[in-house]
Amino acid sequence: MKYKLDRSAHSVYSLHYHLVVVIKYRRKALYDEAIRERLKQIIWSLADELGIEILAQEPAEDHLHILFTATPTTNLSNVVNVIKGVTARRLRQEFPQTKEFLWENSFWSNSYFIASTGQVSLDVLMQYVESQMEKV
Repeated sequence: MKYKLDRSAHSVYSLHYHLVVVIKYRRKALYDEAIRERLKQIIWSLADELGIEILAQEPAEDHLHILFTATPTTNLSNVVNVIKGVTARRLRQEFPQTKEFLWENSFWSNSYFIASTGQVSLDVLMQYVESQMEKV
C-alpha cells in the first residue's frame, strides 16, 4: 500500500488506527454471517459522520477489528463510543435473538484496544530518529 499523506490548512499527516472491540465476556453474539455483514454496513455508514475513513474491518463471532484513518482533530474516544453505542443498539433491534448471547443488556465490553499504526515498524522509526543526531 502506497504511503498516502493527507493535508489540512496547517499540517500534513497520515494517521492510521487499529481498533479492536470485544463482545462482553467474549460471548459469540456475532455468530451469524448476516449479523456480521450488517455490523460492517452500520460502521461504513457512520464513517463520514465521525470524520474517519474505514480501510478494512472484519468481525469475528466475539470481537471486531477496524482499520481506519483519521485527522489530527478526530476525537478517538468519541469514535469508539459512537461505534459501540450505535452498533449495539441497532444490532439488538434488528437481531433480537442476539440478546440470548449477551450479558444482561451489555453488548460490547467496556474496554477496547486501539493502536496507531504506520507503514514502518517502530524499530525502523527509532533508528531514523536516532540517525538524525549523527547528521548534526
